[in-house]
Amino acid sequence: MSVSLLENKEDLKELVEKLNFKEKVDRSLGLIEEARKKYGDGLVVANSLGKDSVVVWDLAMRVDPKIRGFIVTTRFKPEETVKFMQEEVKKYPQLKIYKNDAKIPDRLYETDPDKCCDLLKVEPVKRAVEEMQVKCWVTGLRCTEGRTRTDYKEVEERDKDLIKLNPILIWKEREVWQYLAVYGVKVNPLYAVGYRSLGCAPCTKITSEDNERAGRWIGTSKCGGECGIHTRPLKSYSKGSGI
Repeated sequence: MSVSLLENKEDLKELVEKLNFKEKVDRSLGLIEEARKKYGDGLVVANSLGKDSVVVWDLAMRVDPKIRGFIVTTRFKPEETVKFMQEEVKKYPQLKIYKNDAKIPDRLYETDPDKCCDLLKVEPVKRAVEEMQVKCWVTGLRCTEGRTRTDYKEVEERDKDLIKLNPILIWKEREVWQYLAVYGVKVNPLYAVGYRSLGCAPCTKITSEDNERAGRWIGTSKCGGECGIHTRPLKSYSKGSGI
């Protein structure tokens, strides 16, 4: 590869419209392949079991079937998601499940959804990053997915010494579904009943709005927003670091 994709500074908004489906797939594969060569076993995929994540996981398996991954689940995941998770882990034993079973206040997802997500989602991700010795984590973020996801880059270092790779950042929703159809990738059955973005059962609803994430945390300050995995520090820092 003559020009490093990991160091590419092209205008992402322009690429969203300029590149066709095949060009986007090739670019995503190139990003993962280059990162795999650079970070080796330190490259780990975060698989949320959503449509975008299963695309990224499939791309990663095409690059190298030995790439590892982790799944963060919670006590509030719908039974369909849990069943799908079990099927995926059986098929790909290198997917490790992380969960926080600590006692929390009843209905914390209503009274303090940020705290709930911090405890049940962000904490297990931090543990995964530490235990799996992650140097570069791969996500299914897309900049066309919602209002909170427009300022990301394909390659980021939001935590010191932890690279974040977003290989399908410039894909549109229809291109995600196109990939899933073309390559016969199985998805969570909840999409078949109308969901467009999946999370915990109490905080995820079906909506008809244009924004894919509009059904998340309806009626709270987090409506259509983020759980914190992509906005909170994920590495432990020693006192005096200022972080």
